[in-house]
Amino acid sequence: MALHFQSLAELEALCTHLYIGTDLTQRIEAEKALLELIDSPECLSKCQLLLEQGTTSYAQLLAATCLSKLVSRVSPLPVEQRIDIRNYILNYVASQPKLAPFVIQALIQVIAKITKLGWFEVQKDQFVFREIIADVKKFLQVDYSRPSAKHRKISTSFRDTSLKDILVLACSLLKEVLAKPLNLQDQSQQNLVMQVLKLVLNCLNFDFIGSSADESADDLCTVQIPTTWRTIFLEPETLDLFFNLYHSLPPLLSQLALACLVQFASTRRSLFSSPERARYLGDLIKGVKRILENPQGLSDPGNYHEFCRFLARLKTNYQLGELVMVKEYPEVIRLIANFTITSLQHWEFAPNSVHYLLTLWQRMVSSVPFVKSTEPHLLDTYAPEITKAFITSRLESVAIVVRDNLDDPLDDTATVFQQLEQLCTVSRCEYEKTCTLLVQLFDQNAQNYQKLLRSPSGITVDKTIQEGRLAWLVYLVGTVVGGRLTYTSTDEHDAMDGELSCRVFQLISLMDTGLPQCSNEKIELAILWFLDQFRKTYVGDQLQRTSKVYARMSEVLGITDDNHVLETFMTKIVTNLKYWGRCEPVISRTLQFLNDLSVGYILLKKLVKIDAVKFMLKNHTSEHFPFLGICESYSLSDFRCRTTFYTALTRLLMVDLDEKTEARSGKYPKLSRMRGSQTPNLFVTPRSELCTQSPAYVILLCQDMRRCTVAALQKRSQRYYPCEDEDEFENFMLPLTVSFETVLQIFNNNFKQEDVKRMLIGLARDLRGIAFALNTKTSYTMLFDWIYPTYLPILQRAIERWYGEPACTTPILKLMAELMQNRSQRLNFDVSSPNGILLFREASKMICTYGNQILSLGSLSKDQIYPMKLKGISICYSALKSALCGNYVSFGVFKLYGDNHFDSVLQAFVKMLLSVSHSDLLQYRKLSQSYYPLLEFLTQDHMGFVTSLEPPVLLYVLTSVSEGLTALDTLVSSSCCTSLDYIVTYLFKHIAKEGKKPLRYTEAPRAGQRLLHFMQQNPDVLQQMLSVLMNTIVFEDCRNQWSVSRPLLGLVLLNEKHFGELRASLINSQPLPKQEVLAQCFGNLMEGVEQNLSIKNRDRFTQNLSVFRRDVAEVLRSDGSTDACSPDMMS
Repeated sequence: MALHFQSLAELEALCTHLYIGTDLTQRIEAEKALLELIDSPECLSKCQLLLEQGTTSYAQLLAATCLSKLVSRVSPLPVEQRIDIRNYILNYVASQPKLAPFVIQALIQVIAKITKLGWFEVQKDQFVFREIIADVKKFLQVDYSRPSAKHRKISTSFRDTSLKDILVLACSLLKEVLAKPLNLQDQSQQNLVMQVLKLVLNCLNFDFIGSSADESADDLCTVQIPTTWRTIFLEPETLDLFFNLYHSLPPLLSQLALACLVQFASTRRSLFSSPERARYLGDLIKGVKRILENPQGLSDPGNYHEFCRFLARLKTNYQLGELVMVKEYPEVIRLIANFTITSLQHWEFAPNSVHYLLTLWQRMVSSVPFVKSTEPHLLDTYAPEITKAFITSRLESVAIVVRDNLDDPLDDTATVFQQLEQLCTVSRCEYEKTCTLLVQLFDQNAQNYQKLLRSPSGITVDKTIQEGRLAWLVYLVGTVVGGRLTYTSTDEHDAMDGELSCRVFQLISLMDTGLPQCSNEKIELAILWFLDQFRKTYVGDQLQRTSKVYARMSEVLGITDDNHVLETFMTKIVTNLKYWGRCEPVISRTLQFLNDLSVGYILLKKLVKIDAVKFMLKNHTSEHFPFLGICESYSLSDFRCRTTFYTALTRLLMVDLDEKTEARSGKYPKLSRMRGSQTPNLFVTPRSELCTQSPAYVILLCQDMRRCTVAALQKRSQRYYPCEDEDEFENFMLPLTVSFETVLQIFNNNFKQEDVKRMLIGLARDLRGIAFALNTKTSYTMLFDWIYPTYLPILQRAIERWYGEPACTTPILKLMAELMQNRSQRLNFDVSSPNGILLFREASKMICTYGNQILSLGSLSKDQIYPMKLKGISICYSALKSALCGNYVSFGVFKLYGDNHFDSVLQAFVKMLLSVSHSDLLQYRKLSQSYYPLLEFLTQDHMGFVTSLEPPVLLYVLTSVSEGLTALDTLVSSSCCTSLDYIVTYLFKHIAKEGKKPLRYTEAPRAGQRLLHFMQQNPDVLQQMLSVLMNTIVFEDCRNQWSVSRPLLGLVLLNEKHFGELRASLINSQPLPKQEVLAQCFGNLMEGVEQNLSIKNRDRFTQNLSVFRRDVAEVLRSDGSTDACSPDMMS
């Protein structure tokens, strides 16, 4: 039914389907109807109908949503109409006191958008939308609004002209609340106070300097309060107001008061002088003391959380030396320590808040070495108590978790790791106490666990409890050992680390002895955490071999140095890979540990001598390591860890092979090298001198020459790697060879296709890991000779058969993308080698096959389009980009010899591109980061292809560049600038040559003529890009100014008339005093710039542009405001 015939009942049914409907089809239809309603001429009347006669809150919400989208259009409504909408909403909210909160919020957001987008609208010489405070006072007395900082110029002006007044107004209302207490049992009055507190909080949360700080990193946040607000913050009554509100209001409101105090505590230090800062800090500390002395309100989780944030902010913004100088510090630090201990003991209450308490103590302990004050900091007294409370509380929690079947904190590894990293610093303060406690607890729990293992009738619950405690203890030992890197340590501390480490290594031996019957996943994960911390601390190139940590370990375990530790590491890794094949967390963490070990060259040389490593290199099959199998019980996602495994394994293999190659390379001397210190070379010895030598001497020289020549020929015939190395590599690849032969057999016989798919997924991930680790030409050539031409066609067939299954196609495409990477020049084959072209041909076949097949899937839903289609396309683009920029293929050869592989892959690129919308190109980060760099290299080296595109296709490409210029991702916007620069330069050079008579016929002028003809047919394309770049330079926070400047000069030279119009519109939109200054800025921009695109001329323009941007910014903000018409005019 057409929208203008829809009744109120039909519109309300639409709202029901849109907001609370469970039928996905009906919801999609409702969304389409909403878009149609917004574009309908009857939109305003329908919204008014819903607001005034709607029977549900969802009808009112739909009206607010439509109005919000209507006022946010690029082409704005007339000023009078927006004023009417604003006044109507204000009247409506004032006359409807029982509106649902989410409806009120949506309507207020409409007012906020009208105000922000119309901030610079002028009518009768007045800014008509700037009187928002007076309008709100008139209609509602108080307003809940949160201005957006999307456009920095608008938000800056709003900050300077109105925000302080809003804060003062809100604080005055809160003072009235304290002076004349409201009836908080009345829901409307309680809502009023809540909105006022939120208003204050939003004022303090305002993005004052346009930093757009990440809210998740609030422990590092500093509030950049404007200097003009200084008087408000210097008044003691301001802090007292919010502390009093906390003590007077119920929890739902008092937590907002605490949230405001968090922001007050985060005020930038430079707002105050030193004496003022000390007084301000003293007032904060007094408030903290008052709260801790009356802790009843902290029983509410919201209050508790905000108070923990408040404490953390104190140390974030104030130095320990300043804190200890506060008179109440000794008493307050005692109260904070007791509060922290109590919080740690009640671990189940608001566990997410503990992070802030540990942050406070971590920062305070870290500051101890830098304190110059003579006042005692008392941390040596309280920090060990905090550490003890954390340790004992975690051990005591295990029994409660097991017996009451609660969520185990150990299952949330991200939180556990975060807390342990904070604790590691605190635990090293008075480390002797921490070490003594851990040794005592570890011995006690280990003995109890051994008794339970020996007991024939061991109680399962008791055993689970002991295993949980041991897991915590191992985590804690790893934490304190890792703390050596964050805190000043002594030899005595190293000896204590050795004492603790001995117990964990003994536990490892105990647990591995009982496998597979006696196993515990949590203990294994904890052990891997400990091993990684020990590796970082005591195993490496820069660490001293004489570390005291090995003294005790040598006595108890026979581990005398890091070589023995590495043997223990590798034995543990092999054991885990053997017995934990079905446990993805343990396997994944084990392989990550192996990968970390395989990074350093010095460690690699030590590792390859270990028997466990030699075993892995010769036996990496599913028989020994079950996780390499294809069992149906394994999910396809479990195969991802195989890439990590083979990356580490290949690094270990290549260390040995590279050393052998180096040894062989020095075995035979060059022809110019003498046979001995007294033997001259045949080729450099004068003939007269040879004639005087004995025949035996000459024969000796000839034999030397012959032997060297044969050695050189043998080395050349072996294609740069000795036969023994090739055999060793072939032996290493034997399990993969067997798997590929099995796949080939099954393919030919058409049975067990599911097994084939699983095998190919595993093989693709294995080979990708191997390829990633091969960074030399010699090693990469061995892999290429192994995989081509025998096995790449198998992967090609897999793409053809399972193109619609991303679980199969993604690993194969990623393998091909990795093979195309010319990292460390590994693909720079010999001039006589065709390998580069052969590799590109195979990649071209695969990309074309996938591209043609994936388009047959048709339209996909929004939740399926990325995994089913866009992800594969982005990988194909990444592979093609690697080929284009790798410099190992001469693409002109393909056309010369009639080979269509290059043309085919470019056509596949175009087909895939046209199936993707412009919005998807920018919405999906991986897709945009593969498409735009690919386009950059296409425009750099293959403009003939770009100009040969059909006009609609070329328009699509240029539109994508235009939209990418404003992308937030700097990589994307910079690539767009570079692509545009190549296009503009190509066009400019063609126009410059057009007047010259060509001496001979060439293909290039025809390509340039096609591009010129297209631009003449679509002049707005380059003009729009010129406007976008100028808008970026003048009004936006341009992070890649150099990249923007390169295409901008060409655009200006090609569109001088349009540039003049932009210049005139910007100048005329400003007040008369500014117009002359802006005209001078534009004049300086082109000063000394010639009508060419030489490098020297570009550099001159780039320098001018930097000065231009700075000068224009100063002019536009000289009176604290900016004309909003400019961005609209420049768009």
